[in-house]
Amino acid sequence: MKVTLKDDVVKEFEPGITGLELAKSLGAGLYKSACSMKVDGELCDLRKPLTQDCQVSILTFDDAEGKKTFWHTASHVLAQAVKRLYPQAKLAIGPAIDNGFYYDIDIEPAFTAEDLEKIEAEMKKIVKEGYELERFELPEEEALKRMADEPYKLELIQEHAGKGEPVSFFTQGEFTDLCAGPHLPDVSRLKAIKLTQCTGAYWRGNAENKMLCRVYGIAFPKASQLEDYLKMLEEAKRRDHRKLGKELDLFDIFDEGPGFPVFLPKGMALRNTLENYWRELHRRNGYVEIRTPLILNQELWHRSGHWDHYKDNMYTTVIDGEDYAVKPMNCPGGMLVYKSKPHSYRELPMRVGELGIVHRHELSGALHGLMRVRCFTQDDAHIFMMPEQIKDEIKGVASLIDQVYSMFGFKYHVELSTMPEDHMGTLEQWEQATSALENALKELGRPYVINEGDGAFYGPKIDFHLEDCIGRTWQCGTIQLDYQMPERFDLEYTGADGEKHRPIMIHRVLFGSIERFIGILTEHFAGAFPTWLAPVQVKVIPVSEKHLEYAKALGDKLMDLGIRFEVDERNEKIGYKIREAQLEKVPYMLIVGDKEVESQTVSVRSRKDGDKGAVSFEAFVAALKEEIDSKAL
Repeated sequence: MKVTLKDDVVKEFEPGITGLELAKSLGAGLYKSACSMKVDGELCDLRKPLTQDCQVSILTFDDAEGKKTFWHTASHVLAQAVKRLYPQAKLAIGPAIDNGFYYDIDIEPAFTAEDLEKIEAEMKKIVKEGYELERFELPEEEALKRMADEPYKLELIQEHAGKGEPVSFFTQGEFTDLCAGPHLPDVSRLKAIKLTQCTGAYWRGNAENKMLCRVYGIAFPKASQLEDYLKMLEEAKRRDHRKLGKELDLFDIFDEGPGFPVFLPKGMALRNTLENYWRELHRRNGYVEIRTPLILNQELWHRSGHWDHYKDNMYTTVIDGEDYAVKPMNCPGGMLVYKSKPHSYRELPMRVGELGIVHRHELSGALHGLMRVRCFTQDDAHIFMMPEQIKDEIKGVASLIDQVYSMFGFKYHVELSTMPEDHMGTLEQWEQATSALENALKELGRPYVINEGDGAFYGPKIDFHLEDCIGRTWQCGTIQLDYQMPERFDLEYTGADGEKHRPIMIHRVLFGSIERFIGILTEHFAGAFPTWLAPVQVKVIPVSEKHLEYAKALGDKLMDLGIRFEVDERNEKIGYKIREAQLEKVPYMLIVGDKEVESQTVSVRSRKDGDKGAVSFEAFVAALKEEIDSKAL
């Protein structure tokens, strides 16, 4: 049989060869690092025999799906260690996640830090024992007998069997777990393991169910990779936007409103600067701006499809006896704006932006500073266009996103997300929309990966995942192509032929959410924002009270020039004031004493370069304005 490998290399093998044997035939290095494989696009275990012509990709830890296989196997080792040490524990689920794995366990009392150390030590022992993982399937009745002492597994067996899915298990040594796989060939490949934390989690995320103990962990093929990861975690703690947000007086979240951030004056200075940049960028790129209401009647959300697909995340109210909903997304309001008057093909593409506040009901356990909130501002835009304009508009948005991320110093990668199970529209429409996105990416020459089944319910999308300065990735920008909403809202334009036509629509964001982007920027810059973004750009520090008048006069000049400043009027020692300004991460300090007053100069101290000596105020301001206007990093 013929097997097509990476780079379209075709090799012949005898039918029945397994993925693991195939990897071995291609080289010892690949055999040792292989985690799982894709056969004709389907993720498979390496033990699967290949029986006919096919396309095969061997996945290693360097591949996202290879990592998931690696980490999922580590979760089984975690469960095995727990059952050895705590036989009374009941196992729930143990998936791989974006950064490692977890396992939900029913045990009382919950695990302590000391317990995690014991479990981790037992995991390392299991890895040294080097068990191979073996897959087998059982009929429902036998599967239920096999897991008789595991109530959560019994529930899952009945659920899978009820859908007609096979009930499969993996065994390693004395331990067997219910699982679809795939898994590593053996546990000895898990060279470096660390359990990171233990939290509470409701079974199936439902607060009416029992609270389980969720143990998180991470694993790598090399000890050096784990060391690097743990250093990154320490650096991430130092940069935590929740900590810096309080220290720098940017934002707060009060007990009276969990998930509803409050921006303080300095945070608003940063936010307004970001939003002003957004507005100017969009004005230059042919967008108009609108504002739509926070609350609209429930019928609108039925018409848009959000009610059927999103109602559990929506807040509702009753006004004059009629049902209303607080908007979780801006698009239905944008549809009403377009529909409010007739349009000609000459007006298209119509690019309509909105910094729209939205509310979504997130579970309290999922809330996290500015990264996951219940109220946030999406930097939305909706582009209404003719079919022949699709490719150019997608390319235009992609270039805009590239311009923004590059300016902040972010690297990024791109994913193309395809039709989910829960979707609107025909297969033909989805194929047409997905092809349009794919062709645009190809023309831009931008590499991308396919993210199967993760599109929005109304259309496929391109997601932009930016990478911060310590290597973490964040999904921010997105371009979603939508044939459904123009249909549902009966949107039209008059074509060159004088007939009515249906526009096609792009939903897109650049920042994603203003709040989350500020959280990401805070961590990326560790609170030391570039001068153009800094809430306070200059701190004027008089050496003593007799220099205060000159300091205030400098402040008046800075105000007239539109530069954000503070004058430190406190009766404190100069060294203390400088240290405080340094901790506040102010880009520039102007120290003024007898010498500066007499010569009408300023002594400049830079956050980055330290003492820069005395210069004229005019020379300092000229350099500062250049730095701000160029948005230098």
